[in-house]
Amino acid sequence: MITAGLNIVVLLFPNVTQLDFTGPAQVFSRFPDAQVHLAWHTLDPIPTDAGWCIVPTTTLADCPQADVLFVPGGAGTFDLFEDDRALEFLRSQAAGARWITSVCTGSFGLAAAGLLSGYRATSHWASLPMLAEFGVVPVSRRVVRDRNRITGAGVTSGIDFAFVLAAELYGDDVARAIQLAIEYDPEPPFDHGSPSKADPARVAEITAATRDLRLDTVRRRVRRL
Repeated sequence: MITAGLNIVVLLFPNVTQLDFTGPAQVFSRFPDAQVHLAWHTLDPIPTDAGWCIVPTTTLADCPQADVLFVPGGAGTFDLFEDDRALEFLRSQAAGARWITSVCTGSFGLAAAGLLSGYRATSHWASLPMLAEFGVVPVSRRVVRDRNRITGAGVTSGIDFAFVLAAELYGDDVARAIQLAIEYDPEPPFDHGSPSKADPARVAEITAATRDLRLDTVRRRVRRL
């Protein structure tokens, strides 16, 4: 249980999926006595997948030590594979962090830094099987906790992830109070939000296309670890 201030450090990067970050961030904003630090190489605005930018609050060099280290996902996650400075930032922050976390393909950022080897973790369903290339045990669940790693699946799963984290940090009562405050009571108009509920042929097509797009990049990074 948290009794003093909490530093949440978010690694941002170009082409981040904005809801991977902004969904959890809305929950983080209600955490008692917590500060959220948005870190990147510079303080220049970072373009998201939504066509607008998020402004970092700190550089990698000036970022304080994280209690919670968080990596959102998006196409830009795979560009991090060639960014040794960003990956070293993740490793150095993880060494002192209480929780090491991600949402969507942010788990590939953690894996590329060598921070998920031997752990159970999740990611967006279309990329999930490729986590095994890094020695990760892929788990098809909305939120997966393994020791001090908490990973969320695709995009909207980040909100669920943030509530799991809230309960771990502050207890169920605080998590429930935040849930009520932001009226998180989803009733989607379609029951079609996971591959188990969608057309299997379409799921297989998207998974194969994602594998074709990213597997070589993943394997090149694995060889460098």
